Amino acid sequence: MKTKSIISTIAMAFVMLISVNMNAQKFPGLDKSPLDLASFPSRGADKAIKVFYSRPQLKGRTLGKELAPFGELWRTGANDATQIQFLSDMKFGGKTIKAGAYSLFTIPGEKEWTIIISSDVDNWATRGYKESNEVARVTVPATEGSESLEAFSITFEATDAGATMHLGWDKVRVAVPFTK
Repeated sequence: MKTKSIISTIAMAFVMLISVNMNAQKFPGLDKSPLDLASFPSRGADKAIKVFYSRPQLKGRTLGKELAPFGELWRTGANDATQIQFLSDMKFGGKTIKAGAYSLFTIPGEKEWTIIISSDVDNWATRGYKESNEVARVTVPATEGSESLEAFSITFEATDAGATMHLGWDKVRVAVPFTK
C-alpha cells in the first residue's frame, strides 16, 4: 500500500511539474511592426540581395510628418535599422558594393529620397549611424502610386541590368536601381 502511495505522489508531482513548466512559457503577441524579408530574386536559392526590415503601419498617421519625417535620416522601417545583404558584388549609384551585410538608411523627401548604404550594422533605429561609414548614397525620385499601402513595404523587380528595389508606403513609391 505504501508503495502505491509513493508512486501516486511521484506521478502527481511529475504531472504538476510538467503543467507548471508548460504554463511558464509566455510568448509575446504579434509585433506591431513585424519583421519581414524582401529578396532578389524572390524565389529560389540564387539570391543576390536580401533586405531584413520591420514594417511600420500608418494607423492614421502622416508619412513625412509623424512617420519618416521629410529631410531627416530614417532607418527605412521600424525597430532595428534595416539590414541589406549582398550575396554577390552589386553596383549602386555607380559604386561597387562588395558582398556583405550593411544597413539601409534613407532621407525621405516630398519629391525625392536619398538612399544610403552604410557599413554601420546592428543599430537600433539611427543610433550608431556615422556619415563617415557610408559606402554609397544615391538620390531617386519619389512618385505617387494609385493605392495607399497601410504597411511600409519593400519588393524587388528584375531588370535587364540587375534589379530595382521598390519602397512603398501610403501612396509614396520609390524605385532604387541595382546593377550587376
